[in-house]
Amino acid sequence: MRTTRALAASAVAVSLVGLAAPTAAAWDQPTSVTAAPQVIARGGQLVLTVSGGDACATPNSTISSNAFPTTNLRSVDGRTATATVRVNTNANPGAYSVTTNCEGQRRTFNDVFTVIGGVRGGLGGSSSTGATPTDIAIGGGLVAAAAIGGGVFWMRRRSENKI
Repeated sequence: MRTTRALAASAVAVSLVGLAAPTAAAWDQPTSVTAAPQVIARGGQLVLTVSGGDACATPNSTISSNAFPTTNLRSVDGRTATATVRVNTNANPGAYSVTTNCEGQRRTFNDVFTVIGGVRGGLGGSSSTGATPTDIAIGGGLVAAAAIGGGVFWMRRRSENKI
């Protein structure tokens, strides 16, 4: 009877250790974060992909950076999650890191994407209505040059016919 009790006790101990082992190894940190595009202007839209972390597929997983607000990750499959973010219009040019928060565990990835200084669009020369005095002077000069050049060419051709 003592052998049976010892065998039963060891079976219970092995089963408890066997059940506890997967629970301890269940949290798998993400291994990488990629950005598409990797170089972006301020105010642009960026798609971030977190790979390799089972935990980031949970509904409360987020990703954050100094260049955009904290955003929820959306699971693609069991090992990949994505987020679409808009870079702040006042973000400074340079390389940015991102931080994932999956099941309360934070991990930072350095130099994931680069913000470049965007161009400032404006009306430029199209803000005036009609031709400006400069436009009229340039156009008049071109018409005058064409008329003089045509007249000289016509006069030379006329004198050649008489010879």
